[in-house]
Parts: sequence; structure tokens; C-alpha cells
Amino acid sequence: MRLCRYDDDRLGVVRGEMVHDVTEAQAQIRAAAPYAMKGDAVIAALPAWRSRLEEMAAKAPGKSVSQVRLLSPVARPSKLVAAPTNYKAHIEEMAARAAAQNAKPSPAIGTAGLFLKANSSLVGPSEGVAIRFPERRNEHEVELAIIFGKQGSDIPREKALDYVIGYTIGLDMTARGPEDRSFRKSIDTYSVLGPWLVTADEIPDPDDVPLNISVNGELKQNSSTKQLIYDCRKLIEWGSTFYTFYPGEMSVSVRAHRTGG
Repeated sequence: MRLCRYDDDRLGVVRGEMVHDVTEAQAQIRAAAPYAMKGDAVIAALPAWRSRLEEMAAKAPGKSVSQVRLLSPVARPSKLVAAPTNYKAHIEEMAARAAAQNAKPSPAIGTAGLFLKANSSLVGPSEGVAIRFPERRNEHEVELAIIFGKQGSDIPREKALDYVIGYTIGLDMTARGPEDRSFRKSIDTYSVLGPWLVTADEIPDPDDVPLNISVNGELKQNSSTKQLIYDCRKLIEWGSTFYTFYPGEMSVSVRAHRTGG
């Protein structure tokens, strides 16, 4: 199942190249959710509502994906969690850059820990990225984003994927500079998510997903989650020793090696 948010906060089920409006379900779910709940109400309710969403989508007329404005598929995540230096090629790339600049190289992921990005930086693919500091090096970093479906803390590796509702593509934008990593990565629009959430049953192995990104037809990144140092289960296990994860929250692995500037 593919689930998207679009236009003026509408909810849709994507089938082929068509979006089928199921916004009425979203309205009912949100109306029944406690205001003080942590996480996203629609994501939390998805297991119970999935069959009804499918039925509603089957009856709703379709609208071409090309005709809608895609927002982040998750409206209200409690936090955005990211893992730095989680690809060997990226570590080598950053080490070479640090040596050229006579700077200290980035620490390994187990030493650096995870970091947070501000929720206010989250946008969908149709909203675009507004470069805040064009005089700086701004980098595009494509990621696989893990979306949690239920609350969990101290999650054992063997049960890690039981907490995952689905996956989507993340674009982690970075403005290079001397400030703290979270500060530079939390600029407005610097966290892009979408185009939609793909439920976990459609991704049999999240540790074998190819990732690539092109800019103006030029390939900039080309890798796979097979290259992760901490795989998806390890990230969930490790991250949950520090954080409680809530429905709709996401964790991304920064980042695949760049093939160009």
C-alpha cells in the first residue's frame, strides 16, 4: 500500500499513477485522537484502518499523481532522527575532505551518536528546497527513511522491524559550516520526505534497497542500504536505547556516497 498527503492536507491511496482520496478517514482518525498524543494519529491508526482505506480508495475516483501537490506523507512526527557517517564510502569521502582542509575528520557512528532535525524543516517533494545560504556548500543527501508505526523503547534487534509501519525516501539537505550539525540541517525545507509512504509488507528487506539521486540529469549519488554500517535493525535497536519512538517518527541513515559536487 502507498499512502500520500497532498494538496490542502488531503490523504490519498496511490495506485499506479493515480491518487484516490480517502481524506474522510483521516478526518475521523484525527477527531478521535487525543490532542496530547505523541506521534502522528493517522500513522498510529493505519493497521486498524488499512482495510477500510483500501475499500474507500476502491470507490473513490482517481486523480493523476502529476496533478497533485505532494506533501510529506507524515504530518506530525514527534521527532526526526538521523544517523551520521553510516556508509563506509561517505566516511572515506569526508576524511579526504577533512585532510584537504586540515580539519578534524567526522567520528564513527558509534561515537558520534544519532542527531535530531527540527520538525519545522520537514516538507514534501512538491514544496521544494529553499537554499538559505547560497554562498555556502549545500549538499543533497538521499536516504531511506524508516517510519515507526507504534511506540517502542529498548527494542531488541530481532523485533526491530515489528515497529516499522513503512518506508519512504528522505532528502537530508545540509549547509556546510562550523555550526552544530543539527543547526545546519534544520534550516526550513532542509528535510524532504516523500513522495509517499510504502507499507513495510512491500519492502521485504530494508537492508537491500538501492538509492540514487540525479540533479539536472547528472547522477550525484548511487548506493544501496546494503552498504550501511549500522543496518536498519541495528539503528532501531541502538536508537531506542536513548529514545522512545512514537508513531510517525522516522529514522534515516546519513548518507550514501556522492559521486559529484
